[in-house]
Parts: sequence; C-alpha cells; structure tokens
Amino acid sequence: MAGLVPEFVTMAVVLTLAQQLEQIVSLGIFLLGTVLALLSALAWRRERDYRMAVVAVGYLMFAIYGFVVFLEYYLLPYFSVRTVELLEHGAAALILVGLLAFFVALSRD
Repeated sequence: MAGLVPEFVTMAVVLTLAQQLEQIVSLGIFLLGTVLALLSALAWRRERDYRMAVVAVGYLMFAIYGFVVFLEYYLLPYFSVRTVELLEHGAAALILVGLLAFFVALSRD
C-alpha cells in the first residue's frame, strides 16, 4: 500500500549568513514594494492622477526585483547557476526602471 502513496521529498536549502541576510532583505523589499504599489494604485483610482499610476508602477518594479532575488536560492535546484545568476542580475534593470519612473512622476506637471 505504501507504493501507491506518492512520497514527498523535502528539499532543505542550507544558506550562509550572508545569503540569509540577502533573502530577508529581499523579502522585505518585496513586501514593502507590494504594499506601496497597492496603496499608490488605490490613490490613483481615487485621484486619477497620471503621476500616481507611474509611482505605482515604480514600486511594482521594486517588488518584482525583491521577489526574484528572494527566490534565487530556491530556483538553483531547477535551473543552472548561470541562468539563476543571469535572472537575478538582469532583474536589477527593474530598479533602474523604477527609479526612472519616479523621476518621470516628479518631473511631470
């Protein structure tokens, strides 16, 4: 009967202190970016101000970046190290786009 029940294989990821710190900070960036993006989107719905929509997108870019970096070590068993590192470092472009979005929102009248 035991052969009919699928076995769950638990995968433990052992992280160094620096990696744990990176994950905790990335999770914080994801959570804070998501909350701020949602609040900005709600403000945009209320005000219908173009700048608030741009700010919401900027915060969303930070949230996506935080989520990608948070998942980095959990993706390693499924993808090659090169692919995961490329994904993480490529996601840094989201920070650039987010900062550009804030500049656009501040510079427009």
